[in-house]
Amino acid sequence: TLGKTSAHPAIKAFMCGSLSGTCSTLLFQPLDLVKTRLQTLQSGMRVGMVTVLLSVVRTEKLPGLWKGVSPSFVRTIPGVGIYFSTYYSLKQHFFQDRSPGALGAVLLGGGARTVAGVFMLPVTVIKTRFECGRYSYSSVVGALRSVCQTEGTAALFSGLTATLLRDVPFSGIYVMFYSQTKASLPKEISASPSAPLANFSCGILAGVLASLVTQPADMVKTHVQVNPQMKTVEAIRYIYMENGLQGYFRGAVPRALRRTMMAAMAWTVYEQMMAHIGLKS
Repeated sequence: TLGKTSAHPAIKAFMCGSLSGTCSTLLFQPLDLVKTRLQTLQSGMRVGMVTVLLSVVRTEKLPGLWKGVSPSFVRTIPGVGIYFSTYYSLKQHFFQDRSPGALGAVLLGGGARTVAGVFMLPVTVIKTRFECGRYSYSSVVGALRSVCQTEGTAALFSGLTATLLRDVPFSGIYVMFYSQTKASLPKEISASPSAPLANFSCGILAGVLASLVTQPADMVKTHVQVNPQMKTVEAIRYIYMENGLQGYFRGAVPRALRRTMMAAMAWTVYEQMMAHIGLKS
Protein backbone atom coordinates (compact mmCIF):
# COMPACT_ATOMS: atom_id res chain seq x y z
CA THR A 1 0.00 0.00 0.00
CA LEU A 2 2.92 2.32 0.65
CA GLY A 3 3.99 2.15 -2.96
CA LYS A 4 0.49 3.06 -4.17
CA THR A 5 0.19 6.25 -2.13
CA SER A 6 0.92 9.68 -3.54
CA ALA A 7 3.14 10.62 -0.60
CA HIS A 8 6.32 12.57 -1.26
CA PRO A 9 9.34 10.27 -1.81
CA ALA A 10 11.07 11.71 1.29
CA ILE A 11 8.02 10.77 3.38
CA LYS A 12 8.15 7.25 1.98
CA ALA A 13 11.85 7.11 2.86
CA PHE A 14 10.94 8.25 6.39
CA MET A 15 8.38 5.45 6.73
CA CYS A 16 10.78 2.81 5.38
CA GLY A 17 13.51 4.01 7.72
CA SER A 18 11.22 4.03 10.74
CA LEU A 19 10.13 0.45 10.13
CA SER A 20 13.71 -0.75 9.67
CA GLY A 21 14.73 1.05 12.89
CA THR A 22 11.88 -0.55 14.84
CA CYS A 23 12.95 -4.07 13.88
CA SER A 24 16.62 -3.54 14.68
CA THR A 25 16.00 -1.73 17.99
CA LEU A 26 13.78 -4.46 19.42
CA LEU A 27 16.25 -7.16 18.45
CA PHE A 28 19.48 -5.55 19.68
CA GLN A 29 18.43 -3.47 22.72
CA PRO A 30 20.07 -5.94 25.21
CA LEU A 31 23.48 -5.24 23.66
CA ASP A 32 22.99 -1.49 24.13
CA LEU A 33 22.03 -1.96 27.78
CA VAL A 34 25.09 -4.14 28.47
CA LYS A 35 27.32 -1.57 26.73
CA THR A 36 25.96 1.26 28.90
CA ARG A 37 26.36 -0.78 32.09
CA LEU A 38 29.98 -1.59 31.20
CA GLN A 39 30.74 2.06 30.49
CA THR A 40 29.28 3.26 33.81
CA LEU A 41 30.97 0.72 36.08
CA GLN A 42 32.93 2.09 39.01
CA SER A 43 36.57 2.73 38.21
CA GLY A 44 38.85 -0.23 38.81
CA MET A 45 36.19 -2.85 38.20
CA ARG A 46 37.18 -5.43 35.59
CA VAL A 47 34.22 -7.41 34.35
CA GLY A 48 33.29 -8.69 30.93
CA MET A 49 30.21 -8.50 28.75
CA VAL A 50 28.93 -11.96 29.70
CA THR A 51 29.31 -11.19 33.43
CA VAL A 52 27.23 -8.02 33.11
CA LEU A 53 24.65 -9.83 30.98
CA LEU A 54 24.22 -12.60 33.57
CA SER A 55 24.12 -10.07 36.40
CA VAL A 56 21.25 -8.17 34.76
CA VAL A 57 19.28 -11.38 34.17
CA ARG A 58 19.89 -12.54 37.77
CA THR A 59 18.90 -9.26 39.45
CA GLU A 60 16.35 -7.83 37.01
CA LYS A 61 15.13 -11.00 35.26
CA LEU A 62 15.13 -11.47 31.49
CA PRO A 63 12.93 -8.42 30.73
CA GLY A 64 15.62 -6.31 32.42
CA LEU A 65 17.72 -6.69 29.28
CA TRP A 66 15.15 -4.53 27.50
CA LYS A 67 15.22 -1.73 30.09
CA GLY A 68 15.35 1.50 28.13
CA VAL A 69 13.60 0.01 25.10
CA SER A 70 10.76 2.55 25.42
CA PRO A 71 13.03 5.60 24.97
CA SER A 72 14.94 3.59 22.37
CA PHE A 73 11.72 3.25 20.37
CA VAL A 74 10.82 6.90 20.93
CA ARG A 75 14.27 7.83 19.64
CA THR A 76 14.78 5.25 16.91
CA ILE A 77 11.42 5.15 15.14
CA PRO A 78 11.40 8.87 14.26
CA GLY A 79 15.21 9.15 14.45
CA VAL A 80 15.99 6.53 11.81
CA GLY A 81 13.12 7.87 9.74
CA ILE A 82 14.58 11.38 9.90
CA TYR A 83 18.02 9.98 9.07
CA PHE A 84 16.93 8.08 5.96
CA SER A 85 14.58 10.78 4.69
CA THR A 86 17.35 13.39 5.11
CA TYR A 87 19.84 11.06 3.43
CA TYR A 88 17.44 10.46 0.54
CA SER A 89 16.67 14.17 0.11
CA LEU A 90 20.35 15.17 0.19
CA LYS A 91 21.27 12.44 -2.27
CA GLN A 92 18.50 13.43 -4.69
CA HIS A 93 19.42 17.11 -4.44
CA PHE A 94 23.20 16.82 -4.85
CA PHE A 95 23.66 13.59 -6.81
CA GLN A 96 20.30 12.88 -8.47
CA ASP A 97 20.87 9.68 -10.47
CA ARG A 98 24.65 9.56 -9.91
CA SER A 99 26.26 7.33 -7.33
CA PRO A 100 28.27 9.36 -4.80
CA GLY A 101 31.99 8.73 -4.50
CA ALA A 102 33.79 8.01 -1.24
CA LEU A 103 33.85 11.66 -0.08
CA GLY A 104 30.27 12.23 -1.20
CA ALA A 105 29.14 9.18 0.78
CA VAL A 106 30.91 10.50 3.90
CA LEU A 107 29.20 13.88 3.55
CA LEU A 108 25.78 12.33 2.90
CA GLY A 109 25.99 10.01 5.89
CA GLY A 110 27.43 12.67 8.18
CA GLY A 111 24.91 15.31 7.13
CA ALA A 112 21.92 13.02 7.64
CA ARG A 113 23.20 11.93 11.04
CA THR A 114 23.78 15.53 12.17
CA VAL A 115 20.14 16.43 11.51
CA ALA A 116 18.76 13.29 13.19
CA GLY A 117 21.23 13.44 16.11
CA VAL A 118 20.46 17.03 17.11
CA PHE A 119 16.71 16.54 16.74
CA MET A 120 16.60 13.36 18.85
CA LEU A 121 19.25 14.19 21.47
CA PRO A 122 16.84 14.77 24.42
CA VAL A 123 15.46 11.24 24.01
CA THR A 124 19.02 9.88 23.68
CA VAL A 125 19.87 11.41 27.06
CA ILE A 126 16.82 9.79 28.67
CA LYS A 127 17.61 6.46 27.02
CA THR A 128 21.16 6.46 28.40
CA ARG A 129 19.89 7.21 31.90
CA PHE A 130 17.30 4.43 31.72
CA GLU A 131 19.97 1.92 30.74
CA CYS A 132 22.63 2.87 33.29
CA GLY A 133 20.43 1.82 36.24
CA ARG A 134 21.16 4.92 38.35
CA TYR A 135 17.85 6.66 37.73
CA SER A 136 14.37 5.45 38.68
CA TYR A 137 12.26 7.01 35.95
CA SER A 138 8.86 5.42 35.40
CA SER A 139 8.28 6.58 31.83
CA VAL A 140 9.84 8.59 29.04
CA VAL A 141 7.44 11.50 29.54
CA GLY A 142 8.01 11.42 33.30
CA ALA A 143 11.76 11.38 32.78
CA LEU A 144 11.62 14.37 30.44
CA ARG A 145 9.49 16.28 32.93
CA SER A 146 11.78 15.38 35.84
CA VAL A 147 14.94 16.49 34.04
CA CYS A 148 13.37 19.81 32.98
CA GLN A 149 12.15 20.54 36.52
CA THR A 150 15.29 19.52 38.44
CA GLU A 151 18.15 20.18 36.02
CA GLY A 152 16.76 22.52 33.42
CA THR A 153 16.13 22.04 29.71
CA ALA A 154 19.85 22.33 28.92
CA ALA A 155 20.45 18.95 30.59
CA LEU A 156 18.47 17.31 27.78
CA PHE A 157 21.20 18.41 25.39
CA SER A 158 24.11 17.24 27.53
CA GLY A 159 26.70 15.36 25.54
CA LEU A 160 25.77 17.07 22.27
CA THR A 161 29.40 17.56 21.26
CA ALA A 162 30.40 14.00 22.15
CA THR A 163 27.27 12.61 20.48
CA LEU A 164 28.01 14.40 17.21
CA LEU A 165 31.70 13.45 17.43
CA ARG A 166 30.54 9.85 17.70
CA ASP A 167 27.54 9.67 15.37
CA VAL A 168 28.59 11.92 12.49
CA PRO A 169 31.91 10.15 11.81
CA PHE A 170 30.25 6.75 12.37
CA SER A 171 27.54 7.43 9.83
CA GLY A 172 29.94 9.02 7.34
CA ILE A 173 32.45 6.17 7.59
CA TYR A 174 29.69 3.56 7.53
CA VAL A 175 28.01 4.93 4.41
CA MET A 176 31.37 5.28 2.67
CA PHE A 177 32.47 1.69 3.33
CA TYR A 178 28.97 0.33 2.74
CA SER A 179 28.45 2.06 -0.61
CA GLN A 180 31.97 1.28 -1.83
CA THR A 181 31.84 -2.42 -0.92
CA LYS A 182 28.36 -2.71 -2.45
CA ALA A 183 29.59 -1.10 -5.66
CA SER A 184 32.43 -3.62 -5.84
CA LEU A 185 30.05 -6.60 -5.82
CA PRO A 186 29.70 -8.49 -9.12
CA LYS A 187 26.54 -7.47 -11.00
CA GLU A 188 25.24 -11.04 -11.01
CA ILE A 189 25.18 -10.98 -7.19
CA SER A 190 23.55 -7.54 -6.98
CA ALA A 191 20.75 -8.68 -9.29
CA SER A 192 20.26 -12.11 -7.69
CA PRO A 193 17.85 -13.18 -4.91
CA SER A 194 20.85 -13.28 -2.57
CA ALA A 195 21.40 -9.51 -2.93
CA PRO A 196 19.92 -8.70 0.53
CA LEU A 197 22.35 -11.14 2.16
CA ALA A 198 25.26 -9.65 0.23
CA ASN A 199 24.19 -6.14 1.24
CA PHE A 200 23.90 -7.26 4.86
CA SER A 201 27.45 -8.62 4.72
CA CYS A 202 28.70 -5.30 3.33
CA GLY A 203 26.91 -3.60 6.21
CA ILE A 204 28.62 -5.85 8.77
CA LEU A 205 32.07 -4.95 7.46
CA ALA A 206 31.28 -1.24 7.33
CA GLY A 207 29.79 -1.31 10.84
CA VAL A 208 32.79 -2.96 12.47
CA LEU A 209 35.20 -0.41 11.00
CA ALA A 210 33.00 2.58 11.88
CA SER A 211 32.36 1.31 15.44
CA LEU A 212 36.05 0.93 16.27
CA VAL A 213 36.90 4.43 15.03
CA THR A 214 34.12 6.12 17.05
CA GLN A 215 34.22 4.04 20.27
CA PRO A 216 36.14 6.63 22.38
CA ALA A 217 33.56 9.32 21.61
CA ASP A 218 30.76 6.94 22.66
CA MET A 219 32.44 6.36 26.04
CA VAL A 220 32.76 10.12 26.59
CA LYS A 221 29.14 10.68 25.52
CA THR A 222 27.85 8.13 28.05
CA HIS A 223 29.74 9.74 30.95
CA VAL A 224 28.51 13.23 30.09
CA GLN A 225 24.87 12.16 29.78
CA VAL A 226 24.89 10.11 33.00
CA ASN A 227 26.72 12.91 34.85
CA PRO A 228 25.29 16.12 33.33
CA GLN A 229 27.49 18.35 35.50
CA MET A 230 30.53 16.91 33.70
CA LYS A 231 31.78 18.69 30.59
CA THR A 232 33.12 16.85 27.55
CA VAL A 233 36.75 17.79 28.25
CA GLU A 234 36.34 16.78 31.90
CA ALA A 235 34.93 13.40 30.85
CA ILE A 236 37.88 12.80 28.51
CA ARG A 237 40.32 13.61 31.32
CA TYR A 238 38.40 11.56 33.91
CA ILE A 239 38.28 8.41 31.77
CA TYR A 240 42.00 8.64 31.06
CA MET A 241 42.96 9.28 34.69
CA GLU A 242 40.84 6.39 35.97
CA ASN A 243 41.51 3.73 33.36
CA GLY A 244 44.12 4.97 30.89
CA LEU A 245 43.70 4.66 27.14
CA GLN A 246 41.94 1.31 27.44
CA GLY A 247 39.17 3.06 29.36
CA TYR A 248 37.95 4.65 26.13
CA PHE A 249 37.24 1.20 24.72
CA ARG A 250 35.16 -0.13 27.61
CA GLY A 251 31.95 -1.59 26.20
CA ALA A 252 33.44 -1.72 22.70
CA VAL A 253 32.40 -5.33 22.01
CA PRO A 254 28.65 -5.06 22.74
CA ARG A 255 28.54 -1.64 21.07
CA ALA A 256 30.27 -2.90 17.94
CA LEU A 257 27.94 -5.90 17.82
CA ARG A 258 24.82 -3.78 18.29
CA ARG A 259 25.75 -0.85 16.04
CA THR A 260 27.01 -3.15 13.32
CA MET A 261 24.00 -5.46 13.34
CA MET A 262 21.50 -2.59 13.70
CA ALA A 263 23.02 -0.56 10.88
CA ALA A 264 23.34 -3.56 8.59
CA MET A 265 19.74 -4.64 9.25
CA ALA A 266 18.35 -1.10 9.00
CA TRP A 267 20.04 -0.45 5.66
CA THR A 268 19.09 -3.85 4.25
CA VAL A 269 15.41 -3.48 5.23
CA TYR A 270 15.36 0.15 4.07
CA GLU A 271 16.79 -0.64 0.64
CA GLN A 272 14.48 -3.63 0.12
CA MET A 273 11.43 -1.55 1.06
CA MET A 274 12.50 1.35 -1.15
CA ALA A 275 12.99 -1.04 -4.06
CA HIS A 276 9.57 -2.58 -3.36
CA ILE A 277 7.83 0.79 -3.67
CA GLY A 278 9.82 1.68 -6.77
CA LEU A 279 12.26 4.25 -5.35
CA LYS A 280 16.04 4.16 -5.73
CA SER A 281 17.68 4.30 -2.31
